[in-house]
Amino acid sequence: MSGSLPPHVRLANEISAQFAHRPPQAAATAVANHIKAVWDPRMKAALVAHAASGATDLDPIAALAAQQLTP
Repeated sequence: MSGSLPPHVRLANEISAQFAHRPPQAAATAVANHIKAVWDPRMKAALVAHAASGATDLDPIAALAAQQLTP
């Protein structure tokens, strides 16, 4: 099923899985920092818009990270 996810969702979920051992807020901050540092602004904007639309396919950590990225 992950093959049908948009790239920004798939990648955010994969990055979130790498931080799952941390408390949710700390993990989300680490994911948000990674996205800020590495991702193309268009991809970051797509993730933020996707989360804001009420998407249910984001890992909870990725959803928290997207909230932190919201301007």
